[in-house]
Amino acid sequence: MTDLQWDEVREFFDPDLMGALPDLFVPDATVEDWQTVLDLVRARGWQWQYSQGDSAPPLPTAAEALARPPEAETASLRIWPAPGVLAIFRFMSDTEIDFDVDLHELQGQEGVDTLCDFLRVIGSELGKPVLMTPEGGSREHVVLGFDPAAGKVVLLGDQASN
Repeated sequence: MTDLQWDEVREFFDPDLMGALPDLFVPDATVEDWQTVLDLVRARGWQWQYSQGDSAPPLPTAAEALARPPEAETASLRIWPAPGVLAIFRFMSDTEIDFDVDLHELQGQEGVDTLCDFLRVIGSELGKPVLMTPEGGSREHVVLGFDPAAGKVVLLGDQASN
């Protein structure tokens, strides 16, 4: 199922314009939403690797990962939702699910479809939007995202009217 066409989103997959690692996030998240993502990783059979600093302990519960003390090393979860495609989730807040993808791995229509499928799976499971902004960009500059009401990934913000 194709949500977006490469020709209409090519600029949002350009690492020179968006940064190599655009920011993706689920706003208004809860610890339960984080746990849903962890459960989804297991249910989908996606390859994953959890790390905290230099160690690679077993995958904790979301509550455990988010309850680390402020001085603790950053915890991250690397997920490979498709061969050659890596998403890196960082356990920084229990009110927002943050992750990055590498645009170099998501080129052409196949890359667009892979990202859309990934965002659709997460957003559908959570019943929440999954949004993308340029790397290091403001949360107000969302370019595309999963729209739970539409059930698909759509262009957002100023780009939706172009």
